[in-house]
This record gives sequence, structure tokens and C-alpha cells, in this order.
Amino acid sequence: MVVGDWYYPKMVYQSLKTDFNIAHIILDNGESISKLLKRRIKRLGLLHVIGQLLFRVFVVSYINATSKKRFKNILNANNIKQSNYESHKTTRVSSINSEEGKKLLKSLNPDIVVIVTTRILSKKTLQSVNAKFINIHSGITPKYRGLHGAYWSLINKDKENCGVTVHLVDEGIDTGNILYQDLITDIITPKDNFMTYTYLQLAKALPLLQKSLKELQSDRLVSKPNTKEEINNTLYYHPTLWFYLYNRWFKGIK
Repeated sequence: MVVGDWYYPKMVYQSLKTDFNIAHIILDNGESISKLLKRRIKRLGLLHVIGQLLFRVFVVSYINATSKKRFKNILNANNIKQSNYESHKTTRVSSINSEEGKKLLKSLNPDIVVIVTTRILSKKTLQSVNAKFINIHSGITPKYRGLHGAYWSLINKDKENCGVTVHLVDEGIDTGNILYQDLITDIITPKDNFMTYTYLQLAKALPLLQKSLKELQSDRLVSKPNTKEEINNTLYYHPTLWFYLYNRWFKGIK
């Protein structure tokens, strides 16, 4: 597994470790905040990025504080737990795309790599080993690439694309061949919101990930390509504070 330094990958690890031999966990430190902000400002503009930061500081903090019971209910209902990585199987790297990261991958020589909440893997990293890279994406691809696909599908009144995708990883951003997809519209309740959607997506995705890995091991895996015509050029990010509040107050989208 190649994972980001967050609680979400530990839930994925817990769901897989009983049925699969996870030989090693590579923990990517992640991109520095300054580099991330500079890249976002260049792409989206300073005012937009300020709005995103205000959203994270005020709205995300508030939702996290007031949704703890709902988080717990979703996790318990789906038997999702966190599990710390075994220290002797874990190596932290500055970046999976660094020479250090690629060298470690080569030495491990895996057949399958599950990636969870990491930076975009470079073409050189993907080609450094003869392995299948599999990812859980929090949205239905190719329509909702980027972040928070469930939220953006609701904003767009597109409930038929409010869900999650398990896919193979290529050098694009969420453009790899689709393995499985499922919707979360049947389990969204009035108590759910921007942050709980992620837990609902995880609940739907974990069985699909497990199924994909078993099929890959038995050489029965079938994938559906994302054609160039299907891929939407839009990449979704965090909303700004004012965009979120407008849609919550006037459209009821939490």
C-alpha cells in the first residue's frame, strides 16, 4: 500500500489486512502546504484559494465537531475500523515520486499496489514496477474527477452520479480504467453533509476494492476504459466559504 498520512488509509488497511497479504506500507509525507497553495493559486486564483481556506477553517471544523455521532454511526453500521500499521512493515518517504520512493517500490517488487489519499503518482513511478495500481476515488469518474465528487454531484443536481469509483491508476488524474462504481444516494440521510459523504463513499467502496483485488489475484479482473470523449476537463476542488454557505442556505445542500 502507498498511503497518505491520514486516518482514512488506516480504515482501508483494516478492511484488507485479514484477507490479503499486505507486504509493506509506504507512507508518503505529502506535499508541503506552501507548494500546494502556490499551485492552487496559479490554477484557481488568489481570491478563490482564500475562500477555500476560510471554508476549511470555519465550515469543515464546525462540521467535524458537530457530526461525530453520525461519523460513528456510519462506521459502526459498516463495521469500519481503524488499524495502526505494523511498524516493521512501514516505511515513511518524503515523496513516492522521489528517487527514494521509486527505489523502495522496486525493491519490494509488488504485484498489486493499493494507493490511498496520496499525491498524484508520476509516470516514472508507475513504470518503476510491473504492478497494477488500484485506487478508491471519492466520485464517479470520469465526470467527477478531483475532490469531493459526491458533494459536487449534488450541487449539479446529478444524483445518478453521486457515488464512488474503484479504478486502476494511470498517469492522469482519476482517468484510469474503471473497475467498479456504486452510488451513495440510497444511504444519504438528512443528517449527512460535506464530510459524512466521505464515510458513506468508503462504506460502498471497501467491498468493491476487496472484490477487485480478489479478481486481480485470480486473473479475472475486467476493467472499463475511460475514453477521451468521456473525460470531463473539469477538476473539482474544495468549495469556497461563500459558495458553500450560499448553497447550504438557499439550496439545502450541506
